[in-house]
Amino acid sequence: MTRTEVIALLVLHARKNGFEFRKWYRSRIQLPWLGFEQAVTSLAEGHRYYALLFSHDFAQSFWKQGSQISFVVPTVEYTRPDKTGKLITVRRKAFTRRTTKPDAWLYHLREMAASEDPLRYIRRFLVTREELEAWNKRQDGPDSHNLPDSEPDLDDSAEESA
Repeated sequence: MTRTEVIALLVLHARKNGFEFRKWYRSRIQLPWLGFEQAVTSLAEGHRYYALLFSHDFAQSFWKQGSQISFVVPTVEYTRPDKTGKLITVRRKAFTRRTTKPDAWLYHLREMAASEDPLRYIRRFLVTREELEAWNKRQDGPDSHNLPDSEPDLDDSAEESA
């Protein structure tokens, strides 16, 4: 999925929760509004999309309290002592979360700021139907307890060649 496609999906999700993209674009980016596609394309150029990702208006709409949002929480493995003091390995399987908690947007803004690639961080909250079906098929497979953590592909080469 290209950077432009990811940004478009992010904006559409936030708009569904009340984000006024056109108003935000005109006031923050200060370029003439030529339409949704042109606005998203201009955000995808360089690092201009950071203005969108770290906008409080966008974050509050994207992670709206109590809204239905599906995202996969990845598999986690850690060690801890059991009752007898022996170290055991705990493996929590990946699962899909469907609702957001109050003020989740503040937490996610902090996490995005700390992440190496903020777009890759927020991308995991965009679960397409195809990805969800593929994930469910992997969960039903014989090696479902050893799922690799896969990173979504944010390929910009399709944009550059166009």
